[in-house]
Amino acid sequence: GERRHLVAVIGDGALGAGMAFEALNHAGHLGKKLIVVLNDNEMAISPSVGALNRLLSLVRIHPKYQLAKQEALRTVTRVPMGPAAWAFSKRLRGELKRALIPSGFWEELGFDYLGPIDGHKIKEIEAALIRTRGHGTKPTLIHVLTEKGKGYPPAEENPVKYHGVSPRKADVSAAPSYNKVFGQTVLRLMRENPKIVVITAAMLEGTGLPPVAHEFPNRVFDVGICEQHAVGLAAGLAAQGLIPIVAIYSAFLQRAYDQIIHDVCIQNLPVVFAIDRAGIVGGDGRTHQGAFDISYLRSIPNMVVAAPKDEDELQHLLFTATKAGCPMAIRYPRGYGQGVPLQPDLKQLPIGRGEKLRDGQDVAIVAIGTMVVPALTAADQLAREGIECAVVNARFAKPLDSELILEEAYRAKRLITIEENALAAGFGSAVLQLLEGSKLVEVRTECIGLPDSFVEHGPQGLLRSMFDLDPEGIAHRIRSSFPDLALREYTKQ
Repeated sequence: GERRHLVAVIGDGALGAGMAFEALNHAGHLGKKLIVVLNDNEMAISPSVGALNRLLSLVRIHPKYQLAKQEALRTVTRVPMGPAAWAFSKRLRGELKRALIPSGFWEELGFDYLGPIDGHKIKEIEAALIRTRGHGTKPTLIHVLTEKGKGYPPAEENPVKYHGVSPRKADVSAAPSYNKVFGQTVLRLMRENPKIVVITAAMLEGTGLPPVAHEFPNRVFDVGICEQHAVGLAAGLAAQGLIPIVAIYSAFLQRAYDQIIHDVCIQNLPVVFAIDRAGIVGGDGRTHQGAFDISYLRSIPNMVVAAPKDEDELQHLLFTATKAGCPMAIRYPRGYGQGVPLQPDLKQLPIGRGEKLRDGQDVAIVAIGTMVVPALTAADQLAREGIECAVVNARFAKPLDSELILEEAYRAKRLITIEENALAAGFGSAVLQLLEGSKLVEVRTECIGLPDSFVEHGPQGLLRSMFDLDPEGIAHRIRSSFPDLALREYTKQ
């Protein structure tokens, strides 16, 4: 009941999202005072897309409407009968404004529309806010035109590249990035199979898809910042016999959880979820860490959840997913691959089958995705201390390779799981459930993963070391979890 001036600021890229429309609809229904500042720079991370963007483009064509109106007023009022003529022309000016500036969209929603104004002129912004504050009781939309990167020529010329700027890195890997391998593999698959289409949510560049969109513009759909719609669209296309690949960051796919369950998995539709930025992403911080995808996907019936150990396995899993005939999610990290050769021939991997990479009688290490290579390095370190570890590349978080995991657990009687995902309901939890269901109670277990807290920003290597997700941390956890092994070697010496 208090009298306040509430201001919501939103960009044109985010305006197309479902929650934004829901909020506009609600605000227009309430009819109470709310100031919405639309920062319109034609960009999200990538250029904005959609019908609403076309509507805004019509406004951008005539940004000098207000200036022209002011000049006309000065001219008309100098001539005889000018003020009367100006008043008489009010209706005509309204029609002209509606023709030039499609403000009717906002007015039909219950908003007063003000703009467009130059967002780089502070006095114009102040005047618009003061005017809106002092008049009216309805919700008002202030349409502000800005230029992304204004004042910094490199960002003005390449707003996509300069959406965010990271510190310079001295050690640039010679290995390709995971999203580059993803894009190359998808391009290859689409050339071979005309039923494959790709959907992304304002992440065309981030997911490595520009070359794919260039070659197949009619088979790549960027729906804007609308992850729910992206998954719903994929379900519809899959129901008609196509094979949609949905490429979305792990942290953003969470928004579409309802559609994954109801639109895809209940109908058991063959949608491929390419989950980029899974695990620790580094400098983007808490909002972007891909810490939960294994946890929120493995509980859904009909869903297959996989993670490659390297970039070569990524391309084989993608090929497998397009042949699976059911919902399948593949999670892979941000950054560069391991530098392994990419096999020229794609092969279909058996779903639910892992692989044993190293023998060992003392401890069974069962790792998934990015943690497989660090697990192998840790096993080599421990071998020099007399502790022999078997290493299993689980490859699938669901379904598990029960036979392989139980065999290694039974042999070693000590088992440790490693994942770059939240421990709560994650991969390790699935393995523990498997052991409990198989009554292997004599197996001593330990799980390494992300804690029950949001991961802050920071370099990927530093964050992994904080959570014992690097070789040194894994080796340390094995020593501390199974001190009898270290004591055994000490006694021998």
